[in-house]
Amino acid sequence: MSRVQLALNVDDIETAVTFYSALFNTEPAKRKPGYANFAISEPPLKLVLIENPGNGGTVNHLGVEVGSSQTVHAEISRLAEAGLFTEEEIGTTCCFAKQDKVWVSGPSGERWEVYTVLADSETFGSAPEAADDGDEEAGVCCGHTAAAAAAS
Repeated sequence: MSRVQLALNVDDIETAVTFYSALFNTEPAKRKPGYANFAISEPPLKLVLIENPGNGGTVNHLGVEVGSSQTVHAEISRLAEAGLFTEEEIGTTCCFAKQDKVWVSGPSGERWEVYTVLADSETFGSAPEAADDGDEEAGVCCGHTAAAAAAS
């Protein structure tokens, strides 16, 4: 299994869930305060909605969900061999799930993760500082501000 992930900032989680449920004709696979995700089979897409008032309509981050930790580790090696700086998070908790993942930044600063979900979690989680020094989003999970995560 492999599918592209699109994580969007939304102003209001309830309005967004209603819209995307209708658009993709499916209900969320996971709902938590300020958070929802959809496992859409056609087209294969993991759609993540993160309530972040004032930033609605913007991309939070992008990703590729893979089926195993072995695949994540293979991607770490492949990306490093390609000369891309990687930020590894093994056994981290993010987006209400324990995950193994690796992050890379695109040429315009867009953040991509290759990840696998190991188990569900009752906490949103937090990630280490982003690779860029002075990044305003430092100490966040998937670009979701720590303050917003604490409020959710």
